[in-house]
Amino acid sequence: MSNYIDFQWRVTKYNPEFRDENGYYTLREEWTCPSEMGKTINGNEFTLNEYLQVEAAYIDSVIKFIEETSIDSLRILQLECTISEEDKTSPLYEKEFETMVLKEDALVNKNDIRLICKMVLRNFIWCQLYSKNNFFVHFGWDYYMYIGSKVNCLSAIEFASNNGLFVEQCASPYYFSEEDTTRQLQWSEIDDESKVIVGEEELKNVPLNEYQRIFNLTQEHPVIGSFHLKKEQMDFFQTFLKHKMNFDKYEYSFWGGY
Repeated sequence: MSNYIDFQWRVTKYNPEFRDENGYYTLREEWTCPSEMGKTINGNEFTLNEYLQVEAAYIDSVIKFIEETSIDSLRILQLECTISEEDKTSPLYEKEFETMVLKEDALVNKNDIRLICKMVLRNFIWCQLYSKNNFFVHFGWDYYMYIGSKVNCLSAIEFASNNGLFVEQCASPYYFSEEDTTRQLQWSEIDDESKVIVGEEELKNVPLNEYQRIFNLTQEHPVIGSFHLKKEQMDFFQTFLKHKMNFDKYEYSFWGGY
C-alpha cells in the first residue's frame, strides 16, 4: 500500500445527520448485524426482506465503484474463513458459498466479488479486497464499509445514495501505507491449547519482496495480516531475529499491520 489512494469514503446505511461532533452515530435503535433479524427495532420487526434489500445496496454499490474505477478484479487480503456446521443452518447461508475457492492473495472477478461481499456482510468470512494503488474495499464492525479509489467515483456515489446509502468522504481506519506498517514474529508454546503469545519481536530492514517470496505471494500483496510459519522458513527469519527460534517448543506466526 505504498502510494496513497486519494479518494476514500465511508459507505453505510447510517444517516450522518445522526452523528455527534465526534462522528459517533447517536440514533437510539439501529440494526448493526444480520444476526439481529427477528428482533424488534424501532417498534418494527427486523425482517429478512429488509436485510436483503440493504445488503443488495451495499454489494451493488461496490460493483459500481469498481466499474467506475475501470478495474475488473481485486485481490483477497487478510482472509479469515471459519464456516461452522452451525453457520450452514442459518437462513442466510447459501449453497453457492461452497463453490467459492477462497485463498489469500487470490485474484477474483466481479462475479466472485459479489459473492465474497455477501459472505463478509453475513459474517461467514472476513477479508479485504484490494488493487494496488487503485482501489480497496474494507469491511468494519457494525455494517460499516469503506471504499477507496484512484478515481473520484461520482456516478457510483450517486448510485449508492439513490439506493438508500450514505456516502461520506472519510479515510478508512483500515488503510495505511507501507511506511506505517509494522511486522513482527510472535510465538506461543506448542502444548498451550489457548495459544497465548509468550513472546514477540519486531522484524526490521526486511525488503517487502523478500516477504512476498518467503510466503509465496504476488508482488501485489502488501504482506499484512497473519501467517503461520513453517519450520522450513526458520533460516530466513532467524537472520533478522535476536530470539533463537525453536520449533520443538514454540509455534510461530508472522503478523503485519498498523
